[in-house]
Amino acid sequence: MKIRHVTSGVFTPLDEGELERTLTAPAEGFYWIDANTDDLAVLQPLFSMHDLAVEDCISEDEQRPKLEIYEHHYFLVINSIRFDDEEIFLRELNIFLGRHYIITVTKQKINELRAVKPVLWEQEISQPDRMLYHLVDLVVDNYFLVGDRIEAQIEKLEEDILMHTRKSHLNEIIGLRSEILWLRKVLGPQRELIASLHKRELKLIDNQLQKYFGDIYENAVKVAETFETYRDLMGNLREAYQSSLAARANEIMRVFTALTTIFMPLTFITGIYGMNFDTIPGLHIEGASYILLGIMLLVALGMFYLFRKKDWL
Repeated sequence: MKIRHVTSGVFTPLDEGELERTLTAPAEGFYWIDANTDDLAVLQPLFSMHDLAVEDCISEDEQRPKLEIYEHHYFLVINSIRFDDEEIFLRELNIFLGRHYIITVTKQKINELRAVKPVLWEQEISQPDRMLYHLVDLVVDNYFLVGDRIEAQIEKLEEDILMHTRKSHLNEIIGLRSEILWLRKVLGPQRELIASLHKRELKLIDNQLQKYFGDIYENAVKVAETFETYRDLMGNLREAYQSSLAARANEIMRVFTALTTIFMPLTFITGIYGMNFDTIPGLHIEGASYILLGIMLLVALGMFYLFRKKDWL
């Protein structure tokens, strides 16, 4: 657990022994407590955290993004996104917002908590609700970055399918489409959460600041629409994969058909001269077998040239 006193974006670290000091409002600034789930045993009685909110923080089940209002603080759940090794990960960020403090509780490291520090310093932030605003803004902006990487992956997959279709491409399409559909289910509640921060009457958030949450809400809507587009692109990509496989099968069948057609006259010739008759023309001519092979070769080459000229091969 890390305890910081934030004044005009300047961080002053506090020892865990000074935790009770955070119960009263400082003369300036606010307190930021960055904790993990194990620290909740200490924090819950001090800040009167509701049992259900603590249970949501501890639970291993995936939590729906939401805003819950309690007597002295708000409890928010928002999902941070990561895209590592071609896989999408969502990491739950739990936030307790009070009049003079903000408590962030996480199970894993979240990049936005590190990225928000220079923002607080540059903007000279001294209010916890403004830190909340910048934190939510960073979380939503990161979805755009992940969206760009997903789009690049879709384009690369499309190019690979058109150039060299493989069976493994179908597994990649299904896997990526499943992750996009899973993300769409999360984006809806997250958008509703940000809408609540923008439109709902909230005493712990400045009225003027709530208007700025409207910009984040617009970005959240754009993110949802972007991933909706990605879902449609994945459907088109699957159709392209199936069309490419069909075209490849047709190409193979065309080659086999051409080869079969080329060998038909050759089979006809060998069939005639393979009969057990003694009066077949040219049967007793010296070197007749070589002449026959030459004729067969000329027939095969002539048919091959004809097929290439008509673009059948």
